[in-house]
Amino acid sequence: MSPAWGVWFCQTGSSELSVSLSISSQGHTMQLTPFCLTLACLRISPDTSQFYRYSSVSLSCVHHSNTSGWKVKRNTSEGGVTMCSSSWGATSSGSTCTIGNVYSLDSGTYWCESTDGQQSNGIHVNVTDGSVILESPALPVAMGATLILRCRAQGHPPNSLFHFYKDGRLISSGSSEMTIYNVSKSDEGLYKCRLSGGNESPSSWLNVDASHPSSTSQPSAASCPRSVLRLMCHLLVGIPYLLSTILLALIYRDRKRARTVPDRRSSNDVIMEIVA
Repeated sequence: MSPAWGVWFCQTGSSELSVSLSISSQGHTMQLTPFCLTLACLRISPDTSQFYRYSSVSLSCVHHSNTSGWKVKRNTSEGGVTMCSSSWGATSSGSTCTIGNVYSLDSGTYWCESTDGQQSNGIHVNVTDGSVILESPALPVAMGATLILRCRAQGHPPNSLFHFYKDGRLISSGSSEMTIYNVSKSDEGLYKCRLSGGNESPSSWLNVDASHPSSTSQPSAASCPRSVLRLMCHLLVGIPYLLSTILLALIYRDRKRARTVPDRRSSNDVIMEIVA
């Protein structure tokens, strides 16, 4: 079966949920990963979807008004659908779940769910027993952002060569990091990395969010030339003094006119007296 990826939408009550559909290149497994935020958002720390065994992972439900009533849930191949509990996680607060040491059985889809059954976006977590993982964002990346993909390999020799693949095609070879500038929808796809002459990482799907362009793609004060900033600074400082000077000049001119008029009147009176 050939790889098939896409974005699917469904309507549940008053909220819309979008999911990304992925079928592995071998055609043996299929996973549905919801990623579009409706009422609340699931955040993961560190922000990646691939983890080594024994790593620590924290998942939090973020709501724009109130996180109470939202719980972290997951769906794994072995445990099915379960809520965060002492059997696999610890809750420091009702909306945060921490897994101290992850294992391969913790691989699955995680999301937030309210008491009335409303669901947030979902994040697919992949815990591997292998030596190579790809660090890529678990949540969609905003268009225009700068993205860094990292290939981590345990016990690799110095000066190792790393290869990055997108949709099965080699796109970069070199260091353990690959940077994508000004991310666009064309960068969306299935990524993985491989150590030259060694193992490769699992694959991760990179989502690009076109509805929220990155602020970094817009001109900002930090990106403006220093000369422009210096000019603006001088203008902001100098304008008040310039206005004060103009105002004082106008006041002086008006006072001088007021003094000149009586002097002229008194001179005319003297002339009239002489003529008489």
